[in-house]
Amino acid sequence: MRPKGPFPRRPGIVVVRTPLALLFVSLSIIAAVWWWLGRPGEFARAPIDPNDKVPCISYAPFRSHQTSLSSSTRVSAEQIAEDLAELAKMSDCIRTYATDLGLDQIPELAAKAGLKVVQGIFLDRDRTKNAAQIAAGVRLANEHPGTVIALVVGNEVLLRKEMAPSELAAAIRTVKAQVDVPVTYADVWEFWLSNRELGDVVDFVTIHVLPYWENVPIAAELAAAHADRIRRRVAAEFPGKDVLIGEIGWPSEGRMRESALPSPVNQARVVSDILDLARRENFRVNLFEAYDESWKRELEGTVGGSWGLFDSERRALKYPPGVPIGNFPWWRLQMICGMALALLVFGAAWWGYGRKPVERCLASWIAVGASATTAGSLLGVAGQRAFYESVGAGGWVLSGVFLLAASVSPVLGAGSLMAGRTLPSSLQLLGPRRVRTSSALAAALGLALMVIAVVGTETAIALVFDPRNIEFPFASLTMATIPFAAIALLNPSRSGSRPLAESMFAGIFAVAAVYVAFNEGPANWQSLWTCGAYMLLAMTLWQVRLPD
Repeated sequence: MRPKGPFPRRPGIVVVRTPLALLFVSLSIIAAVWWWLGRPGEFARAPIDPNDKVPCISYAPFRSHQTSLSSSTRVSAEQIAEDLAELAKMSDCIRTYATDLGLDQIPELAAKAGLKVVQGIFLDRDRTKNAAQIAAGVRLANEHPGTVIALVVGNEVLLRKEMAPSELAAAIRTVKAQVDVPVTYADVWEFWLSNRELGDVVDFVTIHVLPYWENVPIAAELAAAHADRIRRRVAAEFPGKDVLIGEIGWPSEGRMRESALPSPVNQARVVSDILDLARRENFRVNLFEAYDESWKRELEGTVGGSWGLFDSERRALKYPPGVPIGNFPWWRLQMICGMALALLVFGAAWWGYGRKPVERCLASWIAVGASATTAGSLLGVAGQRAFYESVGAGGWVLSGVFLLAASVSPVLGAGSLMAGRTLPSSLQLLGPRRVRTSSALAAALGLALMVIAVVGTETAIALVFDPRNIEFPFASLTMATIPFAAIALLNPSRSGSRPLAESMFAGIFAVAAVYVAFNEGPANWQSLWTCGAYMLLAMTLWQVRLPD
């Protein structure tokens, strides 16, 4: 006899074989994605080669617990000596930026390490401090004539609008009259073109070319050629003056700016390309910078503290010679964790199906497969981004809660989808007792949705009003949104009123998605991805209904 009921004549095809087939496909896709993400980059030359040293590199000794913003900071000689011993293995020259906070010890220690120093004199709007910086810089140049090979009087002080060009020129003349080494000023290249009179008072021109921070950001693969074009342009404007690229580099972590993507591979590529080009074209270059400066992350976001070739915490070289360079060095572990999450998603779906089989079984299993694949592919990305982007206790808590909610959402969503449940509203968690849900599964799913909506709204508003240093939460947001959208599509609420909170969240996400996508531009795939997730979440929240 044929079985009766709404199920197919051969239920095993859908009930058993289809989930297993989808699970196999999901795990295969996750493995393929992580194999692709884990591939090492290819470069014109090794970024760091002990047999071909870096010409010069910017050095600031501040470690994770230190900041140049505090006048009480005092860097010890032992700490500096440790750093310089490592830097001497990869370069013969360092550039510094100031003379206070213990940095006046650097020339003496550099001499012992066999390093030359391009000594910085930091200038700002505090004229008393400026006088002290100038006096210390002059003293260091005269006390260490074989070590200090140049003085940089002022660093981007015109960019910060803290001195007038005429006042800066006077400071440069004051220093030149007291030392025998070449004297220069360092700023973003545009400020040299708009203040050509400074060329008459310096011995050589020092320009900063940071393609990531350009008004029109430059992609990593074009960064070296862009820097060389700028160098040639500035040299043409200052005939007879040598031009030093005083800062050139790329961040290893952080948010995209148009087509400029921070990543370890891109950082290594820019360093490799610029050093290769400088050798072939015979121009001078100073890499920015030696060590990550963690304290800058509070001011400039993740990207601000990620320009170093050495890690700030371990003081370890990011690109040891002979070691493959990839964006995900732990990709195998991330792949395994992603596969484990996919198995949990399918397990939760099977559990939910056993409680109350849904009518559209095949479509629901396909949705489970899509959710599991997305979550498994993005879990490692989301975790790695949370690790690098979290700043301070509050940042770690917020990132941890968001990542946890994003990780459990596919599991809870799969069980709810296959059990035929609809999306719970916030009132079913926080409203009057008569409308609260009695289901633990619905409560957990609603809590996860609430966390994603609240934290997601915070990121959306920040990306609208203060986007410069805000990261794009594309990975965590996508992990959570896909299962919620699947429930809204396949298990829609067919009656009841639309709750106010969900409607407001939906409106915020929709408006933010349109504005951020337009503001960031079509070349920024992180932005487009995030905005797509915002819009999908907006449509999902719009489908939530209060129970009758």
